Amino acid sequence: MYHLADAFMGCVALNVRNYTEVLFVLLCFCFQNKIPGVGFLKIHAPWNVLCREAEFMKLKMPTKKVCPLFSLNSIKKSEFTAPLYPKVEENRFRLLFIIPIMWGCSVTARLRFADKWLNCTCFMMYVSSVPLLSVQLLYEEWASYSIFYKYQPIGLIRKYFGEKVGLYFAWLGVYTQMLIPAAIVGVIVFLYGCATVDDNIPSMEICDERNNITMCPLCDRACSYWKLTEACGTARASHLFDNTATVFFSIFMALWATMFMEHWKRRQMRLNYIWDLTGFEDEENHPRAEYEFHVMQKNLKKEAASKVRSSQNQTLLTMMSTYSDLLLCSLQIFVTFSIVFGVVLYRISIKTALHMSSTSTFRSNVRATVKTTAAVINLIIIIIMDEIYGVVARWLTVMEVPKTDKSFEERLIFKAFILKFANAFTPIVYLAFFRGRLIGRPGNYFYVIGSYRMEECAHAGCLMELCIQLCITMLGKQLIQNNLFEIGIPKLKKLIRRRKSKRDSKQEEEFHRTLASHEKDHFLNPYVGLNPEYMEMIIQFGMVTLFVASFPLAPLFALLNNVIEIRLDAKKFVTEFRRPIGARAKDIGIWYNLLRGLSKVAVIVNAFVISFTSDFIPRLVYQYVYSPDGTLHGFVNHTLSYFNVTDFQPNTDPLDPLHLGYRVDICRFKDYRDPPWSDTPYELSREFWNILAARLAFVIVFQNVVMLMSDFVDWLIPDIPKDISVQIHKEKNLIVELFMKEEQGRRSRPTTASPSATSIHTRACHH
Repeated sequence: MYHLADAFMGCVALNVRNYTEVLFVLLCFCFQNKIPGVGFLKIHAPWNVLCREAEFMKLKMPTKKVCPLFSLNSIKKSEFTAPLYPKVEENRFRLLFIIPIMWGCSVTARLRFADKWLNCTCFMMYVSSVPLLSVQLLYEEWASYSIFYKYQPIGLIRKYFGEKVGLYFAWLGVYTQMLIPAAIVGVIVFLYGCATVDDNIPSMEICDERNNITMCPLCDRACSYWKLTEACGTARASHLFDNTATVFFSIFMALWATMFMEHWKRRQMRLNYIWDLTGFEDEENHPRAEYEFHVMQKNLKKEAASKVRSSQNQTLLTMMSTYSDLLLCSLQIFVTFSIVFGVVLYRISIKTALHMSSTSTFRSNVRATVKTTAAVINLIIIIIMDEIYGVVARWLTVMEVPKTDKSFEERLIFKAFILKFANAFTPIVYLAFFRGRLIGRPGNYFYVIGSYRMEECAHAGCLMELCIQLCITMLGKQLIQNNLFEIGIPKLKKLIRRRKSKRDSKQEEEFHRTLASHEKDHFLNPYVGLNPEYMEMIIQFGMVTLFVASFPLAPLFALLNNVIEIRLDAKKFVTEFRRPIGARAKDIGIWYNLLRGLSKVAVIVNAFVISFTSDFIPRLVYQYVYSPDGTLHGFVNHTLSYFNVTDFQPNTDPLDPLHLGYRVDICRFKDYRDPPWSDTPYELSREFWNILAARLAFVIVFQNVVMLMSDFVDWLIPDIPKDISVQIHKEKNLIVELFMKEEQGRRSRPTTASPSATSIHTRACHH
């Protein structure tokens, strides 16, 4: 049944009559509805029409009696007269018949009611009734949180929702399953950091009060000199994530991403074979109503011009549309960077304000307060801008007026991914690669917007702050935006509807009792497609792989979220959404290319995180080049430069120079610079350039080695499982043999009618 606007009924009914005379034998009639403003048109496709179209489509289903089919109640049914199985196939055929009827209407009529009956690739279609047993089985064996440990009934999902939805949940199941080994290794790496934190020499030197190292102020005027031992807690916490094991974990995760992609390709190929999708080709894409209306308007306004000039104008318009999209996307990304810069100014301001506070509690917890509040603000901004960017991406795509629905969907996905990816990862990229880089030195700091001095990293580096930002963003985005919104908003809508119904409960109850099943389904939320679900998981995949060197627990959090996400999505599809059209698909489309691109970029990002964000390379260079005994003893002192307090710029020295109880003449700061008594005071030292060369060399070696290992794993694992490859080869040979026998029979009996090649193909595929 197809939900249409009332004024649209006549157009559709007229086209049904035309189709009846030309091609199909269709029965159609309208009936009264009980919902104001909504009408229903019922169109029935007879069995002989389904059989004929199945032949044209080369459907791999039996078309003659082969074996008896037994139902659950042991009543024998003929496979020839039984309905097409699974039920979703029959509904998809009906949709294929109805689409030409809809497209037979005028462009103006379709465009006028596009927002009422056109929903991406399908019309508001209510498929024929499905036995309650299937829905009940899905609810009990799939959409229940109590069975989170069980495998999903992918076959049943496919039979009820179609191949496209089935592939999404199959992919989500494979992704969640592959997160288990990644989470286990990540926990082991974290536990290794916990076990070795007391033996970490740099942390021990920072926490040793006997070193008596005085550090330079962290801000102008309000901040004073401080002891290095104040950074003891941060140094110990950083070792939990910045240790030798994280390097090997990064290599493991790069190989894990490759194995995940290969495992999914094999799983997808097996499902294609089981679901008879090996020879599936994309169905015809009709032009969108908006596109045809746009073309019609252009033709009406078009002046007489030569064909060459028209072609040039069309090319110019296409280029202008592309450049305008790039400009607007760049503008949105610039807005994201501006927001991050605003958060940076907040961090600088609040740090200065807390240092000037008269409360000792605030002054002693400056770092923790600034880190946590800034991360929470970033999370709130990410959640808000994520919704805004989704609307902007759709608006940009609508302005392009793509020709087909497939082109519209691909462009929308690409724009939404670019904007939402930049929104989620811009604060993380700033902390990983920019914070603490362009700050200058004491006596010559770099300022922005007048007197705002760029913030520095702690002595243990910015890796701890990067870890905090990743943790809060990942947990907050998954908990609040993905799960809480998906659970809370539908519950809130139900509560509002229930409160409204209580005002006139008797009439409402009587009204719902008289509604048919398809009319009750109309009150469910409309199906909005799989793009939001895929986008949510792709962003999560980026957080798991891109910066895993700084947060080894990311796979564990992703695993826990996905266990809930599978059952949450299942519950939505079964109880909250209208049943979608059973669309066929042989893969997950453009999402696979995005996953593959992220897995490649992750290798480069992790190489730079290990090399430039962590202290892994400086520790390695010191141990094997500068250390007198081949250990890390003296590493902390090696990383600190000297500064003469008399070289402060005017009005930048501390207001309270005696904060520590004594006069300070020389303070230390983290950098590789020559001391003030050298011939080139405060210039970058030779150690800086040696370490920079080692960092760049590590990036090149790490990237090429890991890429080579990933390509080797990709080559080693075949894309098609061995048993599936053998079965496909056998089927091809069987088809060739049947064609040869058919040809020989036709030559020996030229007057005898032979079965069609299509029937042979379907029988061969069935056997």
